[in-house]
Amino acid sequence: MGAASMETASRCSTEKEKGAHVFEISGYSLKKGMGVGKFVQSATFTVGGYDWSIRVYPDGLTAVTKEDVAFSLQFMSSNAEARAFYDLRLEPIVFNSRDVHLGRSRTRAVGCVPRSDLETSKYLDDDRLVVRCLVIVIKESLLTKTRVVCSEIDVPPSDITEHLAKLLEAKEQTDVTFCVGGETFEAHKILLAMRSPVFKAELYGQMKETNMQAVTIEDMQPAVFKALLHFIYTDSLPGLDDLEGDDKLEMIRHLLVAADRYAMDRLKLVCQSILGKNLDVENVSTTLALADQHNCDKLKDVCIEFIDSSDKMDAVVATQDYANLKRSCPSVLVDVLEKTSRFRKA
Repeated sequence: MGAASMETASRCSTEKEKGAHVFEISGYSLKKGMGVGKFVQSATFTVGGYDWSIRVYPDGLTAVTKEDVAFSLQFMSSNAEARAFYDLRLEPIVFNSRDVHLGRSRTRAVGCVPRSDLETSKYLDDDRLVVRCLVIVIKESLLTKTRVVCSEIDVPPSDITEHLAKLLEAKEQTDVTFCVGGETFEAHKILLAMRSPVFKAELYGQMKETNMQAVTIEDMQPAVFKALLHFIYTDSLPGLDDLEGDDKLEMIRHLLVAADRYAMDRLKLVCQSILGKNLDVENVSTTLALADQHNCDKLKDVCIEFIDSSDKMDAVVATQDYANLKRSCPSVLVDVLEKTSRFRKA
């Protein structure tokens, strides 16, 4: 399985607070003539933790705007700075700033309307002027903690073989019994048939035993059949810790024979691999004969390469097992000579 794909993620969110204030000036005409820069101011209102007010300049804010009526949003908080959006409106007239920073260097945002337009409009009703101000204060940005996003969900390794091993051990719902060397073993026909075409033929096909509840296995040791069943259920060899050296290899040889008998190719290859890794001068001839008898071509090649090595050939030929091989399987030695010749040419 490849490495999990990891990425981190974070999120920035911005808080805002909205508020509005309506400022009404009754007797607007009486405010005219106050002078440039003079203003009428609303009560202070608070939005976003800051103080604000609305100012109206009937004669304009400066000499440049003396023909206008000026309106401003005044930032009243001292020793503070704020960022805000605002609307100053005499609908449908809107004095709008999408982004204004107010503070020590700038304390107001201003909009103007020609005085002549205002005084002839319907917005000056009964000498009453109503100004509405909407303020949206942009507060601090919030950064959420970085989180780890894993695109791959951890999946534990398969445990089906553990369940199958427990099934074999518990002998639940077994439907066939094998008699091997005086010992009995209970198993499940369907599982055996699934794993071995030979068992399938014996248990379900035309070769099936007359008595399906008890099958006798000839020419096999109980320990070997037990190990065979373990592999059928778990696809692994049982622990062979109680066996050492030659005894352990002898068990593997018997298992190879059983694997060939029941056409279990994977078990056969597992046994060949173990035997090939444990060759020595004393056992290579026996292993070669076994490989020849059970059509283990890969194991035969490994044995021949071992025998052909310059520092082992003489020692192997001097063993009793080699003499037995020469007498009982002369055809194997012909293969050895032919293949060693090809190896040397290669």
